[in-house]
Amino acid sequence: MGLRRKFNIVLVSVFLAGFVAAGAITQRLLQENARQQVVREARLMLEAATAIRTYTVDHVRPYLAPGNDEVFLPQSVPAFAATETISELRKRHADYSYKEATLNPTNPRNRTADWEADVVQQFRQYPTREEIIAERPSAGGRSLYIAKPIRVSHAACLQCHGTPATAPAGMLRLYGHTNGFGWQQGEIIGAQIVNVPMDVPLTQAARLLTTFLASLAAVFLFVFITLNLMMGWLILRPIRRMAQSADRLSTGDFTEPEFSERGPHEVAMLGSAFNRMRRSLEKAMEILRRGLLVFSAISDGTQS
Repeated sequence: MGLRRKFNIVLVSVFLAGFVAAGAITQRLLQENARQQVVREARLMLEAATAIRTYTVDHVRPYLAPGNDEVFLPQSVPAFAATETISELRKRHADYSYKEATLNPTNPRNRTADWEADVVQQFRQYPTREEIIAERPSAGGRSLYIAKPIRVSHAACLQCHGTPATAPAGMLRLYGHTNGFGWQQGEIIGAQIVNVPMDVPLTQAARLLTTFLASLAAVFLFVFITLNLMMGWLILRPIRRMAQSADRLSTGDFTEPEFSERGPHEVAMLGSAFNRMRRSLEKAMEILRRGLLVFSAISDGTQS
């Protein structure tokens, strides 16, 4: 096996090992970055919904609440205001969703789905837990959801959700006497849940990974060709010339010019050593030739 082939095998093996390692590390980092991006988007959306709830309680409900006994206005309910506002966002981003998932809601649209009920039960089982972040399959692909518990933290909530007898008449006419009652102070009755699609960030991460690996392969190809050309010109070519020169010297042909000894690199040192060997061999051959001539002359004189 030639020196070039051995060198290329080692070079390709090292590159493949580095290529696989770099690809695995980069893929993990890009996917983690994509997930963090989705988490930031989901948290921003959840914080926006919370801000809408707070604004409704502080600035809208005080003006609408007095008429609730006769005409119930859903716009005064924080959950309704947050859900309706986020619904406007979904007109442009249909894959994004926000829901105030409740086990026993007044408004039927807020009733928990199966997986949402599991999330609420986790909060009820671990009351100190303030947030759940997880992934789940959806109709549009993988999605990430972030959830926060909904607690009955104000006594005013029990005016509408304690018993039907204390609830506003307007609310009873709108939603009936069956749902949304029996809540207790401090009880976790639901969860704010935001769903954000992960397909777009993951697709971008995959595209970046492909671009990175393609760039890495292109750089390696350039380095591979450059190193092979340099090795052929700086190393293999002088060595090949030395091998050919040594072959001719072995037959007694000393017409081959000496190699250049310029430069501090190893090839120059090898050329210098080869030249010394060549000169020594030439002198030895000259001494041997003279010795043979002398021996031949002595032999001729003895015979005469």
